Amino acid sequence: MLDALVVSPHPDDAEIGMGGTIVRLIGQGWKVGILDLTSGEPTPLGSLERRKEETAKANQLMCDPWRKNLGLPNRSLQPTLEYRRALAGVFRSVRPRVLFAPYWEDAHPDHTAATQLVEEARFWSKLSKSDIPGEPFHPSRVFYYFSVHLRIVERPSFLVDISDQLDAKLEALRAYRSQLVDNQPQGRPSVVDSVRDRARFWGHTIGVGYAEPFASREPIGLSSLEHLLL
Repeated sequence: MLDALVVSPHPDDAEIGMGGTIVRLIGQGWKVGILDLTSGEPTPLGSLERRKEETAKANQLMCDPWRKNLGLPNRSLQPTLEYRRALAGVFRSVRPRVLFAPYWEDAHPDHTAATQLVEEARFWSKLSKSDIPGEPFHPSRVFYYFSVHLRIVERPSFLVDISDQLDAKLEALRAYRSQLVDNQPQGRPSVVDSVRDRARFWGHTIGVGYAEPFASREPIGLSSLEHLLL
């Protein structure tokens, strides 16, 4: 059973949005999983075989969390009843307390479809008298990570200090050579550069080296203030 499940529209979105937090949670004893909804292919320099190899390497660099691919269609992801049922079945199988989904505002249709699927499958997962395999289960919380295709400034609900995990995050990103290294234009910041610089900006806002932002649609409760960075 998992403590947290990160739902990623494509391989590399989990790493871009919250690779450092994944490494940090695993280091703190959490059981973390990643569910890639699609293969991410076709892409200009990629292939199914190369993408699988890159994903496996990136996963190793992030302390090897549980990871599966749901096999839904890249570029055509839709929040259909069929896909909702399949995702709810995964939730019942691995029973995560916390879900992480892509931020709900994005230019990439696969990303916004993934967000809707997560929210609707979370609800379906708890239904009794259904044909969804497994026992009913309702993940307690959904948080949203940022791997967006819009030039927006994130409006996070909270930030996670990833200063000690930044190097692992960047190495995991570089494992996706076909997507984030070999296809980058000369003379301009790469995706990896931009991810690092944004993490530095958010770290600066809370007085640490690097941080990852997260959003929540619901209020966040605290039992103590002892872990706040003041």
